[in-house]
Amino acid sequence: MTGVQEFRITLTVEDFDAAVRLYRDGLGLPQLADWSSDQGRVLLLDAGRATLELFDEAQAAMVDDLEVGARVSGPVRFALRVSDADEAAATLVGAGATAVARAKETPWGDRNARVAAPDGMQLTLFALGET
Repeated sequence: MTGVQEFRITLTVEDFDAAVRLYRDGLGLPQLADWSSDQGRVLLLDAGRATLELFDEAQAAMVDDLEVGARVSGPVRFALRVSDADEAAATLVGAGATAVARAKETPWGDRNARVAAPDGMQLTLFALGET
């Protein structure tokens, strides 16, 4: 068996320009490639190291309750580690996201903020706590 070499998430969005403003320009994900053609638009952005975190419904509900106060995210939610959750959330709101919940300290010591991308994707922005 060969190991996974890359974890790539593909988002199909209704407003491509709004997604570019949020993820590339607002979040600062470097553009690696532009494979757009007359058949469609596509950009490949570098999101750093990827991990796959699996939640059961109880854990998803607990995290949503902790960050937002209610179960609001769908089956997929991006969690992006940033150096400053408050600043990242403000930058993304300026780039077209909607604030879902203000940043708050988690029981495990991280600082988490929640925004929604223009297409509705929930994004948790987390800064690691002091260890």
